[in-house]
Amino acid sequence: MSTIKISHPTGIVEGELSLTGSKSISNRVLMIRALAGNHFPIENLSNSDDTVTMERLLLAPSSHLDAHHAGTTFRFLTAFLALTTEKEVILTGSERMQQRPIKALVDALNQLGANISYTNNEGFPPLKISPSDNKIWKNAISLPADISSQFISALLMIGPYMPHGLTLTLEGQIVSKPYIEMTLGMMKHFGVESTWQDHKTIVIPVGIYKPKSYFVEADWSSASYFYSIAALATRVDIKIYGLQKNSLQGDAVVTEIYKSLGVSTTYDHGYIHLKKQAKAEVPFLEYDFISCPDLTQTIAVTIGGLGWMGLFTGLQTLYIKETDRVAALKKELIKYAIFLSTMPERFSKNKSVTFYSQEGQAVSIDELAVVDTYNDHRMAMAFAPLACLFPINIGDPAVVSKSFPTFWQDLQTLGFDIE
Repeated sequence: MSTIKISHPTGIVEGELSLTGSKSISNRVLMIRALAGNHFPIENLSNSDDTVTMERLLLAPSSHLDAHHAGTTFRFLTAFLALTTEKEVILTGSERMQQRPIKALVDALNQLGANISYTNNEGFPPLKISPSDNKIWKNAISLPADISSQFISALLMIGPYMPHGLTLTLEGQIVSKPYIEMTLGMMKHFGVESTWQDHKTIVIPVGIYKPKSYFVEADWSSASYFYSIAALATRVDIKIYGLQKNSLQGDAVVTEIYKSLGVSTTYDHGYIHLKKQAKAEVPFLEYDFISCPDLTQTIAVTIGGLGWMGLFTGLQTLYIKETDRVAALKKELIKYAIFLSTMPERFSKNKSVTFYSQEGQAVSIDELAVVDTYNDHRMAMAFAPLACLFPINIGDPAVVSKSFPTFWQDLQTLGFDIE
C-alpha cells in the first residue's frame, strides 16, 4: 500500500479552489435522467469514481454490472433495474460492498413486485435481478425510518414510474432526512410532486420526469475538509467556488458547526470566503449527526486537533459505510492521543440512543505512524487537516478518488507539501 506524507511549512493557509459537483446530487440526477430517457444535459457533474461508475453502468448493455465500492450507485441501480430491466442482470460490487447489507431495500422491492434474489449470502450483494410483471406491482410499503436514506431515495425516484405510484411510510426516527428532502426537491424540479402525510408517509403519484438541463451545485461534504483546515491553521484566507447558500445538501450545516469552532463563512458572487473568528468560550462540542453522518469523521478530527472534548450521537449509519467508520475512527484517532469512546447505556435515559465521548489533544506520538484508511475516502480526507499541526502520513491516498479525485492537488494549491 502506498503512503504519502503531508505537511505545511507555516500553518498559514491562503488560496482559492473550485469544487466539482456534489456526488449525491450527481447520482440522483443521473438516475432521474435515465428514467426520463437520457434526454437532457447535465453541467458540473461530479468527477468522483462513484458518479463515473453510476453513469457508465446506467448505459451498460452488459448483464453483469460491477459497482465496485460505490454504495450509492449499487443501491440506486438495484431499484432502477428492479423496475426497468428486460433481462436477467447480476449486480455485484467489491469485497467490502458484498459485506454491506442490502436486505431492507431488496425486501421492499420484492414486496412491491420486483424479482430479486441473492447469488451468495442472504441479505448481501451480489444480486440477481430478473424482469418483473408490471401487472402485479403494488403501490404501498412501510420501512424502518432508521435504515439508509439511500434505500429510501432509491424507492422514491422510481415511484412515479411504478404502475400505481408509491406510498412510502417510514416507521420510527428518520435518519439523514436532508438526503430524502434533497431527492424530493430534485424530483419536483423535474415535474414530479410529492406529499408528506403526518410527517411519516410520502406519497408519489404516477408521472414522468420532464427533461430539462441541470446544473449540479458543488459538494458541501468536500468543502468540510477545508473548514477543518481553516479551524486548525494558524491563519486562514480561503475562497471556495461553486457552493450555494440555499443548498439542497444537508452537509451545508457545516457552516454553522464550524462557526463555533472558529471559522466564519462569507458568501460572495460565486464563492464562499473562509476566515478565522473567535471560537466558542467552552472547548466542548455536543452534536447529533443523525442528519449529516458524513461530517462525523471530519469534525472528530477537528476537535481532536483543537484539543476540545466532544459528545456525539446519531452515528448508527456509520457502521455500514465503506468501513465501520466508528471502529476506524477509534483506531486511528488513538494514534494521535485522541480517544473516542462509546458511553455505557446507563449514560442515557433513552436506551435507543448511543452516546460517544471524545477527549485528547492531537500530538505526533510517532512520526512514522500511518493513518489507515480502510478503503474509505473520508478517512483519508478527514485526517489530512492535522498536517496544519504536524506532518502526517496517510495510507492508500488514491482512495479519495471515490468522491474527490483532485483533493491532494487542491491541498498543494493551498501550500501543503505532499511527499
